[in-house]
Amino acid sequence: MPAQRKAAFPPSVDADTRLLILGSLPGDASIRQGEYYAHRGNAFWDLLGDVLGEPLRGQPYAMRLKRLRALGVGLWDVIESAERPGSLDSQIRDAELRDLGNFVNRLPALRAVAFNGKTAALHGRRQLGERPGLSLIDLPSSSGAYASLSREKKAEAWRTLRAWIV
Repeated sequence: MPAQRKAAFPPSVDADTRLLILGSLPGDASIRQGEYYAHRGNAFWDLLGDVLGEPLRGQPYAMRLKRLRALGVGLWDVIESAERPGSLDSQIRDAELRDLGNFVNRLPALRAVAFNGKTAALHGRRQLGERPGLSLIDLPSSSGAYASLSREKKAEAWRTLRAWIV
């Protein structure tokens, strides 16, 4: 059976976005629910809640996005669409990448881009290269499939985002 072509979500950003967190491509649970990081095993909302010092997971999804935008935090993915059976990044094939260069140029307040996992960092860094005034941050994946790093070690790395959140 051929892999299904999966498409990413629109960005959750505005003109005040200072920190953009880029994932790779939404997993099956996220696609079914139409929400970034919807799988319960993905620690994204818990890790980011720890960074902010407030619980995010328990809030309705629309309120989470609104809170992030109020803090200058945006979400998007580096891949527009790809063939992928299941949700693992290692299974991504025939990826159509986003035009990140043009996208970040349209965010006047942007100061940092954080990559949620190796796949996002690989594709994102290739496109963005070195840009004066823009920090690029590699984060350990929030995915439950990335279990070789403890939750506390992930949280420690994610806390570096506090520097860009006022």
